[in-house]
Amino acid sequence: MRRVLAVPLLAATVLFAAPPAQAEGYRYWSFWERDGGSWSYARTGPAMATPSDGDVEGWRFAVSADSASAAKPRGGAEFGTICAHTETRPGMKRVALVLDFGTAADAPNGATPPPAHTACAQVPQDASAADALAAVAKPLRYSSAGLVCAIAGYPQSGCGEQVGSSPRRGPAPSAAARPKASGGGPSLGLFAGVAVVVALGAGAVWQSRRRRSG
Repeated sequence: MRRVLAVPLLAATVLFAAPPAQAEGYRYWSFWERDGGSWSYARTGPAMATPSDGDVEGWRFAVSADSASAAKPRGGAEFGTICAHTETRPGMKRVALVLDFGTAADAPNGATPPPAHTACAQVPQDASAADALAAVAKPLRYSSAGLVCAIAGYPQSGCGEQVGSSPRRGPAPSAAARPKASGGGPSLGLFAGVAVVVALGAGAVWQSRRRRSG
């Protein structure tokens, strides 16, 4: 009987001891909001976010696996400095933007990223973060799913593509440019494999008992 059960038990051990699945990072523009002097990954996409007068928003182009590991915008991010020379106008609001085009290591196909810079967008009071970005950083390029692919024409091609190799932390960037973190639980394939092993083991036990009782 021990010999009969050896194979399914070994199979179960191999299944549970298998290394975690590997996935690649993603090259994309991430969207940030300035809160209390520090950057916070935006909770909504730019088309759904409505900044207020005096807000500071940031965009960073980089390679990352998910929001937890995403690189933050660099450089100064003070509204008073960025919008110092933009006068207030009735019915309009001012939104400061920090545009960080990333490093050469994150650039696609050996491209040279433009230097980071800031801009002050003056837009209607009901304008979204996407409207503010469009006011100061054209040309913009979007994917069919609404993902921001290029800001101020950078990069010239590509959109949220997989690059390199890193432990899986989440799926590809969403249309909100905010990839949601994965729950990290066992996959359906793992459960199916374990079910097969259990079935094989149960069958082996039944056959062994049948032989002994026959």
